[in-house]
Order: sequence, then structure tokens, then C-alpha cells
Amino acid sequence: MRGIFHRQRKAIGMPPGSLVYTGDAQVEKTSISAVDYNAEYLNHHEDLTPEECHTLTGSTAVTWINVNGLGNTETIRRMGELFGIHPLILEDILNTQQRPRVQDLEGTLYVVMQMVYNEPGQPAIEEQISLVLGPSWVITFQERPGDPLDPIRTRLERGAGRIRGRSADYLAYALIDTIVDRYFPVLEHLGDRILDLETAVLDRPEPATLQSIHHLKRELIGLRRYVWPLREVISSLTRGESPLVSETTGVYLRDVHDHVIQIMDILESYREMAGGLAELYMSGQSNRMNEVMKVLTVIATIFIPLTFIAGVYGMNFDPAASPLNMPELGWYWGYPAAIAAMLLVTAGMLFFFRRRRWL
Repeated sequence: MRGIFHRQRKAIGMPPGSLVYTGDAQVEKTSISAVDYNAEYLNHHEDLTPEECHTLTGSTAVTWINVNGLGNTETIRRMGELFGIHPLILEDILNTQQRPRVQDLEGTLYVVMQMVYNEPGQPAIEEQISLVLGPSWVITFQERPGDPLDPIRTRLERGAGRIRGRSADYLAYALIDTIVDRYFPVLEHLGDRILDLETAVLDRPEPATLQSIHHLKRELIGLRRYVWPLREVISSLTRGESPLVSETTGVYLRDVHDHVIQIMDILESYREMAGGLAELYMSGQSNRMNEVMKVLTVIATIFIPLTFIAGVYGMNFDPAASPLNMPELGWYWGYPAAIAAMLLVTAGMLFFFRRRRWL
């Protein structure tokens, strides 16, 4: 996933509406596909030009146009001219660091969202999806190849549900709902990672474990930056402020709003759990250090009297010079007696430590 801080590549001081692509996904060719449909028929169109796309919108059917790859700014500019998309919206489409928001401008409704999804065997992928809603058409702008919106195409082909019999605003709702629902598998994967990290912290904590925890916390912060503004985006759509969104579609959008709230609750729980894992790791490391220091302290404490005894009998005063000069040096059992005294002292101290529950 992208980092928390992004590098802005657009030159400072450029006039408003300047079309400069600032994304990371460099797609060599900008391809355009479309689907036009109603309750009776559905047609697919591939490798279209902007002019061909515009001709599809003249019928009574709903047209979904998908622009894949944003590197060709001339194609984006031409799409804006033909469909009456404001230059500021086109600028925001090409700036892939946008905060999720909704904007009603000159007869079109612009919604930008950050979609995060999982591919099998790969880390989470994030992509900005820009959606422009018109009277009978929807245009989506994607950064990279791949089709995370494919479930909507499948529903259109099968004629499943209400989508084929509804207007363009219902198609926009279905696309937004799919983008929001893509967060749930990502959250499930993050939940599994949290459980694995919890096991690692409790069983075999290593410095790499702490790095993984910090990396997880950064990912959660990044996801929160994408999801938090979605509440206001969906709420704005449900309030019926745009004439392009019908009251009937607003009912379904309120369900999407509930999903966003659920995602936020899960994210907040995961953030608290990740913070708790970091504290648990530091607490575990501190406890292990305390255990090591306790063992070393006990060993040092036991050897203090033993060192004293050995030091006393290492002075080697001559007992022949004076009867007061260590007569024990001449004893037949002197050495075994000294060792026995050391053992008794050690056993007595260990017994004392056990009684005090220091061991």
C-alpha cells in the first residue's frame, strides 16, 4: 500500500485545470470499454475512442464507460470535452492522491474513492477510482489494469437483481457498493495478521515482530484515511442534494453508509489491538529482562558470602608465627570444612529465597 506521506509530482504554480497524471501506475495505453443496456438487451464495446463513447449515450439505454489507464492525458481531456466534465474534475481524476469526496458541478456528479482490494498471493492493492455520473451514463476512471469492478459486469450480463431495470444512478450506487465491500476481505486479512502477531508476541517475540506490528499500524492508519471521508461522501449522496440521484437510489445508498460505519468500527478495533500488541511486546521484553536480571542477581548474591569465605582463607597467615594466625590452615579436614561451610551457606540462602518467593 502507499505510504502515509505521498510525494506530490505536480509542478507548483500551474493553472487550475492543468492535466498532469501524478499516479504511480504507469499504463502504456489508455483503453476505453463500454456497456450499454436496458431491461431487454446488453451490448459490450471494446477499444473505443472518446467520440465513439459519446455516440453510445444518445439512446434511452444506460451506458457505463470505463477508462482504464490515466497516462494519456489527451484522451482524458477529450472525454471531458465530449461529456461536459469540468476541467477541475479532470484535474482531480489525474491526481491520484485525492481525498474521497463528492462534487456536483455543471450537471455531472463526481465521486472519487480509494479502493483497496486483495489479489491471491499478493499484498493489498490500492487504486483511486473516479466516477462521473450523468443523466444516462456513468464513466469510471481506473489507474491500472485488472478489473476489480468485474462483479458488476457479471450482474449486468446475468440480469441479476434490479440493475438492468434501473437508471444510471443505480449503476453508480452498485459501483460504489462494490468498492466499499472490497474493504471487508482486506480487513479479514488484517484480522488474521493481528492474530498471527499476537501468537508471535506471546510465544516467540523477535525484533522483526515489532517491525511487523509497526508496519501493520501504518497500514491501518492509511486505511482509516481512505474510509473516514467516505462517511461524508455517502451521507451527502443519501441526502438527495443532487438531482441525478433519485430518492429510491438513496435508500440503497443508506445501506452502503451502514457498511462504511461497520468498516470504521472494525478499523478502530484493529487499531486498538495493534497498539495493544506493541505494548504487549514491550511489556514481554521488559518481563523477560527482569527475569534475567533476577537470576543474575540471585547468582551474584549467593557468591558474595562464598567469595568472602574464600577471600578470608586466601590470606595465608602463618599459624606457626602465632596461634591466632588461622589455625584452620593446619587442620586435617580444613579444606573439606571450608567447602562444606560454603555449601551450607548456599543451601541456606536458597531456602531463604524460596521462603520469600523470590525464586
